[in-house]
Amino acid sequence: MKNFYRDSGLIIVVCCLVLILFILTGYFYLTESDLFWMIAPFVVLISGLCLGKLVMVTRKTFQYSAFISDEIDTADKKSLYNLPVCVAIIDSAYKFIWFNKNFLNNFKNEAIAGNSLASFSDINVEKLLKNEPAKIFYNEKYFKVSAIVPLTEKTENVYVIYFEDITERVLLEIEKRLSKPVVILISIDNYNEMFEGALESEKAHVTVKIDQLLEEFSAGTTGIMKKTNRDRCWAVIEQRHVDKLIEEKVKLLDKAREIAVRDRINVTLSIGIGSTGNSISESEQLARQALEMAQGRGGDQAAVKTAGGFEFYGGVSKGIERQNKVKARIIANSLADLIMNSDSVYIMGHKSGDLDSVGSSIGLACLIRNLGKDAYIAVDKSSTLCADLIDRFKEQLLITPQRAREQFTENSLLIITDTHIPNMLEDIELYRAAQKVVVIDHHRKMVNHVDNALIFFHETYASSASEMVTELLPYYGEAGKLSAQQSEALLAGIMLDTKNFTVRTGVRTFEAAAFLRKLGADTVSVKSLFANSFDSYKKKIAIVSSAGIYNKCAIAYSSELTDNIRLIAPQAADEMLGISGVAASFVVFRSRQDEISISARSLGAMNVQLVMEQIGGGGHLTMAGAQFIDASLNEIKERLIKSIDKYFELNS
Repeated sequence: MKNFYRDSGLIIVVCCLVLILFILTGYFYLTESDLFWMIAPFVVLISGLCLGKLVMVTRKTFQYSAFISDEIDTADKKSLYNLPVCVAIIDSAYKFIWFNKNFLNNFKNEAIAGNSLASFSDINVEKLLKNEPAKIFYNEKYFKVSAIVPLTEKTENVYVIYFEDITERVLLEIEKRLSKPVVILISIDNYNEMFEGALESEKAHVTVKIDQLLEEFSAGTTGIMKKTNRDRCWAVIEQRHVDKLIEEKVKLLDKAREIAVRDRINVTLSIGIGSTGNSISESEQLARQALEMAQGRGGDQAAVKTAGGFEFYGGVSKGIERQNKVKARIIANSLADLIMNSDSVYIMGHKSGDLDSVGSSIGLACLIRNLGKDAYIAVDKSSTLCADLIDRFKEQLLITPQRAREQFTENSLLIITDTHIPNMLEDIELYRAAQKVVVIDHHRKMVNHVDNALIFFHETYASSASEMVTELLPYYGEAGKLSAQQSEALLAGIMLDTKNFTVRTGVRTFEAAAFLRKLGADTVSVKSLFANSFDSYKKKIAIVSSAGIYNKCAIAYSSELTDNIRLIAPQAADEMLGISGVAASFVVFRSRQDEISISARSLGAMNVQLVMEQIGGGGHLTMAGAQFIDASLNEIKERLIKSIDKYFELNS
């Protein structure tokens, strides 16, 4: 069936054309009589054709209008017109040709013949006509939109659209969601460490401020809050207040940070929110998981457990160092039991192992062999970043990942160091074959972490995995007394991740270094492991000289695939931190023919882990990275810039 409004428009055009022809003919008759007789036959012919078309179109249009009216009458036009549901009829162009009284009342501005359905909603009409109802929000009301097609066999291009007012039902659903109780767990980070050495009056003053802050937060909600002990409390509040808390980017963290202990240490909180639980009990379990994740990432942040994983807010400050010798002793005893009850032990770090990954592995392997058990380090020598260190121990401890898989048994123990992400392991198949797994890592916790570890020794406050291994050595007696060369492997790992004791260096770090020095570690010998060739040094300087500054970040790019680029790029990133006004540095480089990598560094003023996480990477507050397969350099540049912008947007 032809479009009613297209035909109506054609009627108007034809009428105008005929009128113009007659006006021109009259003008020529009065002014140019000769010209008039020349064009008169053509005018008559054209006018005749136009009038004929006018008659045909007018007849068809009125027939169409009458036909529609008749069809509605046959379907009881009066009932349809007074139906309490909004009803409209549209043509093949999805324009209104009829609507009932209820539609007029609810869509006053849109109830005009010829208006398109798309003029006031983004309904996918194609899906609607396939019996897929849609929901729209119009003039403070919610409508369920459905269609009946066709109206009759003779009107195959005419469709009846129903708009059912479902506002009350939708508002009830919204209110049900907003009133759902949500459990929130709040923990004060490093409560004991903050108050160590403080006067009782200082403790009382700060404690009162913290209590007042939490009470103010609770008073702004319709929920309840209960303090379970001196450094932890829980709250049950409605989802509406959780939404507001998230919308404000959890300002509670910022307010807590304004409270200072002895004008030196700021109070920080870790918050776990279980917003997707179907019951209070389930919400409490999810809140515990979220709190554990927030603390595993260094604290001073909120983690929200969602259906798709976790969302994080905050995490912009440095973690406060914990000094917990008891935990190290418990881990050492538990690890010793696992080692002695295993056939053999295999140790594995992350891909492209560095001095910390390989150094901590060497320290563990030597300790285990001193305990009388076989220990091997699975490492790919071709991609490692510490060839000199490997050369010192390759005949004693190191084997290929393939050989490790061949030797691995059901009763073998796998120890993972310097990472807790399965996809970043040196050999993921070896991990999948292991039934007994131990993780020793210092990086901030990520969502897709190893979740089947018997021991998960995770300290985000430690400078390196080598430091964590060193802390375990004293609890093994004579077995923990490594040789000088073995101790140097651990010291090299500490020096790498602390940038020669300048970042993430606390009391624990110096204690670990002193212990290794006591075992005979020579700092001059360790320094030689960091030496570069003259060619590598020139490449590093070339990368640094190509850098640009964007939003307090130094960014350099290297498109050329060169030898030792995995070693040179992080060194270039470290070098750029010495530039005045630079909060973080990023080096984007081609690590393989089909792989682009980013090395990110900071001195703590900016959390590069959050920047890298947004583009699929991870790491630590001051040291992070990311890898991309089959991506162009320009594409990664754009993603990095957007991630930096988003970081400052969320943390401004």
